[in-house]
Amino acid sequence: MEIKWIVNILVLLLIHAGLFGVFRKAGKQGWEAFVPGYNICIWLKMVDRPWWWLILMLIPGVNIMMFLVLVFLTIRNFEVDSIGKTIGGVVLSPLALILLGFQDQYRWMGNDYWKKYERTTVTEWSEAIVFAVVAATIIRSFFVEAFTIPTPSMEKSLLVGDYLFVSKVSYGSKVPNTPLTVPFTHHTLPLTDHTPSYSTWIQLPYMRFPAIGSVKNNDVVVFNFPEGDTVIVQRQSESYYGIVLDTMHTIALSMKMDPELNRDALMKMARESVAQRYDLVVRPIDKCDNYVKRCIGIPGDKIEIRSGQVFINDKMAKNPELLQFSYQLALRSPLSQQTLDKLDITDFYGQQSSYPVAMLNSKNLDKLRNVNAVADIQPLLNPANEYDYRAFPHMPALPWNRDNYGPIVVPKEGVTVPLNKSNVRMYERIIRDYEDNKLEVKGEQVLVNGSPATSYTFKQNYYFMMGDNRHNSLDSRFWGFVPHDHVVGKAVFIWLSRATNRGFPGIRFERVFSFINNGGNSKSYFFWIMVPLLAGIWGWNNRRRFITKR
Repeated sequence: MEIKWIVNILVLLLIHAGLFGVFRKAGKQGWEAFVPGYNICIWLKMVDRPWWWLILMLIPGVNIMMFLVLVFLTIRNFEVDSIGKTIGGVVLSPLALILLGFQDQYRWMGNDYWKKYERTTVTEWSEAIVFAVVAATIIRSFFVEAFTIPTPSMEKSLLVGDYLFVSKVSYGSKVPNTPLTVPFTHHTLPLTDHTPSYSTWIQLPYMRFPAIGSVKNNDVVVFNFPEGDTVIVQRQSESYYGIVLDTMHTIALSMKMDPELNRDALMKMARESVAQRYDLVVRPIDKCDNYVKRCIGIPGDKIEIRSGQVFINDKMAKNPELLQFSYQLALRSPLSQQTLDKLDITDFYGQQSSYPVAMLNSKNLDKLRNVNAVADIQPLLNPANEYDYRAFPHMPALPWNRDNYGPIVVPKEGVTVPLNKSNVRMYERIIRDYEDNKLEVKGEQVLVNGSPATSYTFKQNYYFMMGDNRHNSLDSRFWGFVPHDHVVGKAVFIWLSRATNRGFPGIRFERVFSFINNGGNSKSYFFWIMVPLLAGIWGWNNRRRFITKR
């Protein structure tokens, strides 16, 4: 048994044993402390709190905060007047309950004991802050969460500096797998580079509330990065598996070995090399980095990319209005930063070169053709059948690249596919990592959980995600499918947008309060929202004057 499970069991025993003693001192039956649910109801009555707090105790993450609140209220009902002891008791809750329950010096005084003390400003503010944190945690965990766009992979549909509201109810809110976490953090403590803001001592199974809809083609989706389960501390913005893959091919080149024929040995050397050079961190699913991409393929779709154009089930897909690709420019004279800003070109490489590369959409591409300094513009598309080892599933037999990819079918729950040595690499992460099976390949035989397997049935749905900035996006073309249990929610609303090149405060007012649609240019409702809001605030502040006049 792992040590964390031993610790968890000991903590639970301490809590229930402590409640046994506390209940008896309060005049209750000791056995009531060991009945799940019922013990909370008794505890709430003892500290004079409403029954519906029991609901809060059932919400993962929130229940830990509520447990600490109940411990604080319990300490107040004992003859404990020291602020230091009270704080220490809350921090060391299981031990505090044991001391309160079995030390004779601590007497149960009842709710009237602390009510005789005058409520201070600190007390009132503390209670307000605690319940504000509880309410915000519930909203953030199960309804709506704010995200920011850190990378240009969705330019120009979503910009770096866009702040989004993401609906978690759209696809069904996930119950947090890792409830022991610092409120309002994701995976890293503020002001630190890699200090975890969570503990994996308690891990809950995957559960999801009913959804009001399903993931559809062209939806902008926020999800936990599938390859984010292992992270290199010194290179957190990159994929660990991608770095291992690059390292493997570098080793193969230096040793003059065929990376396909010697894949297992080379991959082992690459992992060891990366582990020696860097510090690695393993994260649970719900603490993997949040990515935002456009859903190109839903379960069962056949995806193919031909010369940059996506085809879904053999039909040309509708392109987002601001879809971007990279272009090679031939310049007669350098382009000024003022010209680039005017044309809304933010991804521009080689400004001092006569042949720079720019990421362009159809709008600024047409405008750039009319600039006198530009002699020629050519798209940088990879040719068909040119193998890129970075392209998923990393098989020379499938000579795919970012612009010519597939066809590939997105896995669907309940669908069975043939499984053999030649295609196992396509599904190995699904079988082993996402659906928790043991996968082995011995000779020509594939073993799943120790038994020979010639087919495999998927246990959940998967999705194929791509960024709108097609030549500057780490997406499903490189790391494969997104499992449904990694889906966080649907990006629906931009509540703020800031640009570093606009000076202080750098707000893009044309994007504030705009809804995210399925590929078109979002329209801002800043004016229609702010004017009534400001008018309402002004009216509320002047309500007494209006009443007096009346």
